[in-house]
Amino acid sequence: MTTAAAIEPEAFDIPCRDGLYIRGETYKAEDALGAVIICHGFKGFAHWAFFPYLARTLAQDGLTAITFDFSGSGIGADRESFTEEGAFAGNTFSRELEDLELIQEYARRRKWINGKFGLFGHSRGGGMAILFAAAEAANVNALVTWAAISYPNRWSPEDVITWRKRGHTDITNSRTGQVMRLETDLLDDVELHGKTKLNIAAAAGKIRAPWLIIHGTADEIVPSSEAEHLHSLSKGMSTLRLIEGANHGFGAMHPLGKAPPALEKVVQETAKFFVRNATPAR
Repeated sequence: MTTAAAIEPEAFDIPCRDGLYIRGETYKAEDALGAVIICHGFKGFAHWAFFPYLARTLAQDGLTAITFDFSGSGIGADRESFTEEGAFAGNTFSRELEDLELIQEYARRRKWINGKFGLFGHSRGGGMAILFAAAEAANVNALVTWAAISYPNRWSPEDVITWRKRGHTDITNSRTGQVMRLETDLLDDVELHGKTKLNIAAAAGKIRAPWLIIHGTADEIVPSSEAEHLHSLSKGMSTLRLIEGANHGFGAMHPLGKAPPALEKVVQETAKFFVRNATPAR
């Protein structure tokens, strides 16, 4: 069997309707049992810390893993630097759902996905994964979310007033120190669709696939009460795992050296869950 470290990913680019790209890679499993699409969160990217580690572990365990940068992530062609400021400024939840649809279609054309597949999301990417998996025509047969958001509107009324008045808000990237501008597109999207197609809480009640919810009790970004709320809404489809003392990234730093114990634990549990559930025959 190929070891996780020896798995070489295959890069791909998917052009979008407006000149942006979804850039990603596939970690192919030998004699694949199935496939898993991996979604990063806000200010995240596919090469950050634990995503390659998770993808390689899945591939080693027999599941082809597909990682990618959302087209509005702001990450450039080098897959590491925040250089596409305009893409980030205009990104929305709705666009990320469109990106997921494009990824699924592309993966089917490339024969990486055959039938149903697993879906993973971290933080905001967890919210996207929940929305996508809850759709009536979804082909998701297993869902895992880490530190997922349970509602899309993450701003105070005061912040919204200032945002509207200025026409943008500034977000600081703690990793690089860059100040990243968000136009009102995201705000408009949430105000227009927050109670309908972007209603994560309502989507949680529509999940019909086995769902593993993992959250650290010391999460400084998304409180673990959101995981408990999602679990309570899931109508018996979810398993909740609270990791005592774990933060938003489960102890991971970028770049990732040796995996900290909390991260190793959740990666192994996630891989086992997908191996049990993310196969087209189920």
